[in-house]
Formats: sequence, structure tokens, C-alpha cells
Amino acid sequence: MGGNTKQGQNALGGTLIFLGKQSLFVLYFCKAMKMKTSRNTSIKYPEIPLAQTVVQFCKLKEIHHIVICAGSRNAPLTNGFIENPFFKTYSIVDERSAAFFAMGMAQQLKTPTAVVCTSGSALLNFYPAVAEAFYSNIPLLVISADRMPHRIDIGDGQTIQQKGVFEPHLVDFAYLSPDVIHASKTLMENPTQKLIPKNASLKAIEKKQQQIQEENEKQINSVLNHCMQKRGPVHLNVPMEEPLYGMTTTAIDLIHKDTPKFPDQKIDFNPFKTQWQKARKKLVLVGVNDPQVIDDKWLALIDSDPSMVLMTETTSNLRLPNTIHSIDSLIAPLEKGNTDFFTTLQPEILLTFGGMVVSKKIKKFLRNYSPKEHWHVDPHKAYDTYYCLSHHFQIPVNTFFSEVLEVNYESTNDYKSTVLNQYRRQLNFGNAYLSKIPFSDLKAFETLFSMLPKNIHLQLANSSTIRYAQLFNIHENAEIFCNRGTSGIDGSTATAVGAALINKKKSLLVTGDLSFFYDINGLWNNYIPPNFRIVLINNGGGGIFRILTGEKDSPKYDTYFETIHGRNAKQLAKTFGLKYNSVKTNIGLQWALKYFFRPSNQPKILEVKTPRKINDSILLNYFKAMQNS
Repeated sequence: MGGNTKQGQNALGGTLIFLGKQSLFVLYFCKAMKMKTSRNTSIKYPEIPLAQTVVQFCKLKEIHHIVICAGSRNAPLTNGFIENPFFKTYSIVDERSAAFFAMGMAQQLKTPTAVVCTSGSALLNFYPAVAEAFYSNIPLLVISADRMPHRIDIGDGQTIQQKGVFEPHLVDFAYLSPDVIHASKTLMENPTQKLIPKNASLKAIEKKQQQIQEENEKQINSVLNHCMQKRGPVHLNVPMEEPLYGMTTTAIDLIHKDTPKFPDQKIDFNPFKTQWQKARKKLVLVGVNDPQVIDDKWLALIDSDPSMVLMTETTSNLRLPNTIHSIDSLIAPLEKGNTDFFTTLQPEILLTFGGMVVSKKIKKFLRNYSPKEHWHVDPHKAYDTYYCLSHHFQIPVNTFFSEVLEVNYESTNDYKSTVLNQYRRQLNFGNAYLSKIPFSDLKAFETLFSMLPKNIHLQLANSSTIRYAQLFNIHENAEIFCNRGTSGIDGSTATAVGAALINKKKSLLVTGDLSFFYDINGLWNNYIPPNFRIVLINNGGGGIFRILTGEKDSPKYDTYFETIHGRNAKQLAKTFGLKYNSVKTNIGLQWALKYFFRPSNQPKILEVKTPRKINDSILLNYFKAMQNS
């Protein structure tokens, strides 16, 4: 039978079966609770009911991709996933990188991806990705193994409190109840456990297990539904008793299988439509937005409406002809130039959709020149970023446009044309300045974005990278992503690798040196596709801090703010199996980019070395050049 079965007398004189590693355990458990079972000798399932239940629910909800971090306590989950051909599993050692890798996959799939870890500090390493997924509306499923409740905080290894560690940044969670029918003898011999009495009868254990199973199923089902409904991270904490490695060919038939529901918000649009039509100055501001989610007919109406100004961030994935695509190029020159124009720009209605906005300039402007109304459209959440939020429409943006937008233009309205004319004049001065500058961060980004191939999948790191990207109009076929939820530099590389694995287009990560070296472990996996590319802009430190007011070029500043370093990526590229090239001139960069995106049997990294001390002045002078427009 694959193991020894022990029998003993319970307190009521009945026979109690103590089950160890043998595969008859699940069959017995199911029969005892009068549950349906099925035998499929080609698939093995965890003997531990809770582990099997979690795996079965992931299959039921069609969660195909499972990222697994090495560990022993999570062995039942690991074995359950890798033994089932339904799942595509990935092994990544570093937990922080694994979570961002999974998040990158979920970012592209728009459906949950799971990341699994053992007990202890492993779980805590997921937190940066959990927070990012929460603020970026990405459905990330965290599954953590745990010790039994009576073993928590006893001064033993990996027995930390795992309950509640992520709660502020989750859309749902479940701290599941441990099984009592598995390893019953071990449980009853432990004087500190409170799950079952020391001399419990078989009948009592069966009844308790039935209650636990039903409650766990309800919780797991609800949490997974919310992960899909609310587009955010969820956490399943799974306590399990040893033995951990037993498998069976008998599957539990789940009871609770309801599917997620997506209720529609009932809204009377008439008053909003009236307000919208009467307003002569409407500003539409779009933050992080998935590609191709807005119907073309609504974009055409926005583009042609003279009362509407459309401002788009690089991450909006919206690039239309009559658009303010570089917000800072409009606002920054006006701050010390034509400030009277801010009154002209001030909208009556501010309409926002999409996620986080990068530009500090537009935030400052809208806080100082408040619109009468601020409407935000998003099925999940809204932030009062500009301190004037008046209504949150919890619906898809296409639904909102279908109710509000219509062709009703006043020929005398010049709001759009006035703003666009000012913007284009400033850009002309800025472009003239760009043609004269030496090789620098700004010049490198201009060259790079002008030479991107069509239909590229582009991931941008935070800090300098995303801010420089905001200054350029990247061609309309590019799909652009950035971890703007928390705006941290951690996890950019890991996210990009996970995303590239799902998105089959040519994939490019553009990153700065601090982001890249901080996330080295993002390359520590066996799943980097050969069409993956990295452009590393290396200016020898945190160059963005040179733009800020401070004691530049002092030992304190160099060490604690700019964090100057002399590192390059050559040896790292060799270690992780990437083809490497480096350049330090604009001509060199142009030449390298001509060949960089050609097909290869290996991923590639191009390191662009820029001078450290001139980048801040070149960028600031770029905005100054536009002030006289």
C-alpha cells in the first residue's frame, strides 16, 4: 500500500486510522465525507487535502501560469502544480524577482498569475510586487505555505506571523484552516494544538474535516473570483502539517464552483451629459492605460472636438495627431515664461482615466488651477490626485464615452487650437535645441526612441527613464508599460522578462543603471526569450538627483544621493547569457541600434555610457529653450 497504516482505539472504542504518506489517504478522506472522487493514474495530486484544493481551484479558474520559489513547506503545492499538465510552471529562486516576474506575466495576460513560496521571510520578499500590483490593478495571486497555527512564534525556524502581512495592499485574502485528517496522530500528540481533542474519535475528526473543507473551498473560490473581478493582488495562506511530499492519484471533487460576477453600475448620465456639452474647456488626461482598449470612434470624436484638449502620458498607449503627448514640454516652459497662459489652459471639466500619472508638472498645475469638476472613469478605484475629485464612474471608459460623447461642436470654440498652437511653438524651439546638444542622457533617449522598430513591446524602468520617455513621441505601434503603481526602481527587469515571455513581439527594456543593478536577480532565471533586449543608460549614478536642489559634487551628495559607482554590465551579461555591446557616442549608438533588434539565438544588452555631470544642465536648458516661444 506504499506505507504502513497504524490503528488505535479512540476514547469511544472505535477504530481510528492514522494515515501517513500512503496514497490511500485521499480516497479514505473522500469516502468518509461522501465526496465524489475520480482516478486518473496519469496525474498525481497532493495527499494533503488543502494543498490539492488550492491546486484544483487554480485549474478551475484557468490560472495556467504558476511561478514557484524553492522551499520545503510548499512542497505539496509545488508537486501539485508540476504534476498536472494543465499548468505551466516556472522555477525562480529569488522571491522578489519571482513575484515581479509573475506580475509581468499577469500584466500581459490580464488574468491571474500565481506565485508560490515556502513559509517564513520568503513571503515578505513578495511585498514590493504585491504593492505594485495593487496600485497598477494587476491580478497577482500569492500562495504561501505556512506552519501549523500551534507552531507560529515558537522560536523555531520559519515560524513568523504570516497573517495580515499584505492586507493594506490586497483586494482580498484568505488565511485558510489546516486539515485535521492529515497527520492526525501527529496533531493529537502535540500538547499545544487546539484543532482536535487529544482522544478525538474518527467520526469527530471526519466531521471537523468536512467543516474545514467546505469553509476553505468557499474562501478560496471567493478570493480567486475577487482577483479577477477587482483586478488586483490576493493572498492565500496555506498551513500544512508534515509529511509534505505524499502524492495520490485520487482527486477531490470540489463543491463550491461559482464563477465571478461583474455587476454593472446604474448611472443616470443625463445631468453629466448636459454638463459635458455645455463646458467650453474640457481637459482629458490619460495615465497608464492598456493598448487598444479605447474604441477608435471615441478617439476620433476626442481628436476632432475643439472644446477638448487631450493630454497623454507615454504609458497611456494613446498617440493621436492633435494631442499633448509631452505634458512637461508644455507646462515646464510656462512656469517661468508665459504664466498668464495657465488661465487659458485651466479646464472647466477634468476627465481622467487610466492609472498613475508621471508628470509632476500637470499635478501642480491642476492643483493650483482647479477645474470646476473632476470626473474619473475606472471600474475599480479613483484617487483624488488633484484635490478636486467630484465623481467616480465605476464603469469601463468605452461605456462612459458611449453615454457622454457626441458630435455637437461649436465652431467658435478655440480651446484646443489655442493650446495646441502654444504647445507646437514650444516644441519647435525644443527640437532646435535638441539638434545642437552633445551626447548625453537626453540625446541618447532621443536617438533611441527615434530608432525603435515598429510593433515593439516596450518596458520602461522608473526614475529617469520614464521621465525622459515623457518628452518624446514614440511611434503609435509601440506597446508601452512601466511599473507606475509605486514608482519604485525595484523589479523593472524581472517584470519585463515575465512580460516578454507572454508578449511574443520584440521586447525591449529601457532602464537606468541604478534600476538595472538593483534588480540583477531579475535575470536569474531560465526563461529569458531570445527576442528580449535591454538598453541600459549608464551615467554612473542616480543622475536624476542632480536635477534637484542640493550640494552637488560634494562627498555627501556623491555618496548618499547620486550614489556614484564605476560598474558596468559586461560581466553580468556573460553570467546570465546575454550578448553584450557598449557605446559612448551618439554615432556609436545609432550604428549599434541598426543591428540590435535583428533576430538572435540569445537575448541582448546594449550599455549606453553617458557623461555624468552634464545631464542635469542639458535637460534644464531644454525647458529654458522653450520659454521664449
